[in-house]
Amino acid sequence: MNAVLIALLVLPLLGAALTLAPVFGPEPAAADRRALRLNSVVTGAVLLLTVALAAGFDHDEPARMQATTDVSWIPALNVRLHLGVDGISLPLIVLTALLTFLCALYSEKRLPGGDGVPSAKAFVGLFLLLEVGMLATFAVLDLLLFFLAFEIVLIPMYFLIARWGSGAKAPAANRFILYTLLGSAVMLLGFLLIGSKAGTFDMQALAAAHGNGLSHTTQVIAALAIMVGLAVKAPAWPLHSWLPDAHTAAPTVGSVLLAGVLLKMGTYGLVRVLLPVVPDGTATLAPYLGAFAAVGIVYGSLACLALARPGAKGDLKRLIAYSSVGHMGFVLLGIASLTPVGVNGALFANIAHGLITGLLFFLVGALKDRYGTADLDTLSGATGAALYGRAPRIGALLAFAAVASLGLPGLAGFWGELLAMFGAFDPADGLSRPAFVTYMVLAGLGTLLTAAYLLIVVKRVCMGDPQQPAPVDQVADLRPYEAVSWTPLAALTLLAGLWPALLLGLSDPAVKHLLGGG
Repeated sequence: MNAVLIALLVLPLLGAALTLAPVFGPEPAAADRRALRLNSVVTGAVLLLTVALAAGFDHDEPARMQATTDVSWIPALNVRLHLGVDGISLPLIVLTALLTFLCALYSEKRLPGGDGVPSAKAFVGLFLLLEVGMLATFAVLDLLLFFLAFEIVLIPMYFLIARWGSGAKAPAANRFILYTLLGSAVMLLGFLLIGSKAGTFDMQALAAAHGNGLSHTTQVIAALAIMVGLAVKAPAWPLHSWLPDAHTAAPTVGSVLLAGVLLKMGTYGLVRVLLPVVPDGTATLAPYLGAFAAVGIVYGSLACLALARPGAKGDLKRLIAYSSVGHMGFVLLGIASLTPVGVNGALFANIAHGLITGLLFFLVGALKDRYGTADLDTLSGATGAALYGRAPRIGALLAFAAVASLGLPGLAGFWGELLAMFGAFDPADGLSRPAFVTYMVLAGLGTLLTAAYLLIVVKRVCMGDPQQPAPVDQVADLRPYEAVSWTPLAALTLLAGLWPALLLGLSDPAVKHLLGGG
């Protein structure tokens, strides 16, 4: 299985390199079609490899690192090419492969526009390079390799926003790259401090040591640097301000991958690096992380309510971006509890958010294609969407994604938030229970606010404005390529909600292993 994991990373890298070769023909339109088809074929092959990896994974031992490769890479720095998967990383690798494949299929029929005549070959090359970085982040087991994979995604996403985006795309792309690069630089300092003091960058060896050999001061400083760097990508309040602009300007597939995968890289790093490597430093900072998480939950929900009200000229993509700040706040709260229940809830919420928000951004992209805008006031006006009457299938999917996002029991959004709040209700020993119960109460308030703004959105976009005459003309309902791209996300949202053990059975032993010094 280690060959399968290596192939997962090599295949999209070769596909990206192939876009630089003159193999697509001289005729531009035909070359673009072949490049987009290559994108679907490569990402489809990667998805099949992840399915094979998941099928070959020993589900009786999800805490054990499997499909491992461990060879010396840079002896002078003691950096090793160390790869592997366990019950924490496997679901994220499958989610990444699935979303990239669905985005590739979608792009075959709906290639984003841009300045001049954007090259499909350039788009495909950047898209596949982005997939390499995302998959590698969840597969590497060396701190410097993790940093390298973490950085690979930045340049492709920058150009996807800056060239294939819309609106104020250049400022949004600049803010994205500035925030994330500065955060990564701070994170690297923490990695170097750990490596210099422990004598190794190997994440498994550091996790097994569980902080032994690192003084309390070293752990606190390293944990603070790494936490700040990862919190930018998460994104945690108040380091979130790059996200709404990036989502508003990004093309549909860029928003899907940004919300569905890139945000998870930050929270995954908190679980994989902070909890087992510097446990004392993490415990010292956990109350502050919990406080920021609770504020982020309420802040994100209030921002969405402000955008959803009539007359606010709220952009639907911007609203979903702010909702991500709130939803990722639940992930951070579960991690801050330092309990198996809370961390399992955080990992479950990671997957649920990727599925649900990916579907939401696909739907908003379709609305923007049809109406030329994502402005809520326009979509709910006399000539607005009124999807239940004009495009009932899209309206039904939007309502489904909204109620999944607000945490309706039986759908994926419910379990992660519930377990994160349970973790805050009874945090780990040494943490202030009154403080974390307060955070839990604020998170509970956030769930009510989330339900309020999402139901307002459904009412306005799907039903229209009752003060305006009902539109009678129709717009294009669900198209075949949209159904193919969106149905798997809706089905998995339902499956994860009805059968949470599918994910929790993988993550729970691995989480206990990490928290116990695995």
